[in-house]
Amino acid sequence: MLAVITGELKNKVDRLWQMFWTGGITNPLDVIEQITYLMFIRELDVVDNEKSSSSLMLGIPYNSIFDETHQLCRWSQFKNYPAEEMYKIVQEQVFPFIKGLHGDEESAYSKYMADAIFKIPTPQLLEQIVTAMDEIDWKDSDIRGDLYEYLLSKIATAGTNGQFRTPRHIIRMMVDLVTPNPEDVICDPACGTSGFLVAAGEYLREHYRDQVLFEPKSKKHYNDEMFHGYDMDRTMLRIGAMNMMTHGVENPDIQYKDSLSEQNADTERYSLILANPPFKGSLNYDVVADDLLKVVKTKKTELLFLALFVRMLQNGGRCACIVPDGVLVGSSKAHKAIRKEIIESQRLEAVISMPSGVFKPYAGVSTAILIFTKTGAGGTDDVWFYDMKADGFSLDDKRSPVQENDIPDIIQRYHNREAEKSRKRTEQSFFVPKQEIVDNDYDLSINKYKEIEYVPVEYPPTSEIMANLKTLEEQINQDMLTLEKMLK
Repeated sequence: MLAVITGELKNKVDRLWQMFWTGGITNPLDVIEQITYLMFIRELDVVDNEKSSSSLMLGIPYNSIFDETHQLCRWSQFKNYPAEEMYKIVQEQVFPFIKGLHGDEESAYSKYMADAIFKIPTPQLLEQIVTAMDEIDWKDSDIRGDLYEYLLSKIATAGTNGQFRTPRHIIRMMVDLVTPNPEDVICDPACGTSGFLVAAGEYLREHYRDQVLFEPKSKKHYNDEMFHGYDMDRTMLRIGAMNMMTHGVENPDIQYKDSLSEQNADTERYSLILANPPFKGSLNYDVVADDLLKVVKTKKTELLFLALFVRMLQNGGRCACIVPDGVLVGSSKAHKAIRKEIIESQRLEAVISMPSGVFKPYAGVSTAILIFTKTGAGGTDDVWFYDMKADGFSLDDKRSPVQENDIPDIIQRYHNREAEKSRKRTEQSFFVPKQEIVDNDYDLSINKYKEIEYVPVEYPPTSEIMANLKTLEEQINQDMLTLEKMLK
């Protein structure tokens, strides 16, 4: 599903936005928080009913989060009450219920829900919003993240703070490429709304369902130890914690943390990193961890994050991350240093070049996906390159669905790279030997290695062209004479 809100969904969300605006809530982040709370409340009811049905079918006991004293906290219950009563229920019962839902005060959920405030000012406005939200099909959309991305455009911060939410189908492609397993410990050090962590969880439930949901040891690891996300935006952390919880992860490690600072001491901790870190931004040296600056002396966040990923990964750990094209081709000492680190000291697996329209309408930046494995001892041999030309959506601001989509092909080819070795440089994917990359100052731009096949164009002899021109001239003169006679 494309992250950008379009079509009928866009119209409904716009109407919802207008309701908040006319109701007196005009701060976009207040709007997204209030919508997120209500969506979370709705999903708690939906998920609880699904779990209850599954337990009945499987004959497994299930304790509902809605005990006898909290039945009115169900969305399906309070939405049927008149406006005044509904407002009282939500304010006095539902909000205290969700704030205290997770018993562990140290959990991510509890930390970021502690200061949650119900801000909808009138019963009439709440009734309108609940009705409007009930008319939206939220099932196949990571709507909290979608809303945040959409609101970024409204508050004109997109492109300023470097926060561009990764389209969901790109996230899922990256997850499918690195294939998480039940033993993984997964981190996104710039997690935002936890889109990568949610997608990894979905992948595991699809491919290892019985293991992660029913085997006690794997289930505990999945709920309490597997997922880690850091960010410096409390709104995003709150949304991310709710996002993970409603996607079946009970206690993710979602923390307020400056990943690039000394505050983050994680070293060789994770087996898998999935990330799209902020591109824009230049930091002061004094706020960056010293060990990162030893690897790459720079103020550029995109280079520092790559050094961070290497540090945070265990030996054998994998990383799939999005980088701007500048990382691939930059000629500065820092740019070359980080590329050399990944190629010489680790094992670079793949570079997938993406078209610039992937992040539209919020950014037109050209990006690529880097996939590498931490070894600490090198191992890069041949690097696989892929030139993605289409992702299933138009590459303009509208991002409408189109037939052309390279994503299934990318996944299939990546997992069958042995068969890729015979491909020519004129094809959409091919291998490049490590030594050739080294000889080109560690340049990772696909255009450096791609060969363009020129088809020779044959033109007729000059004499034939001149004869044709003469015939054409005579015809024009004849037509002019005919026209003059008609006008007399």
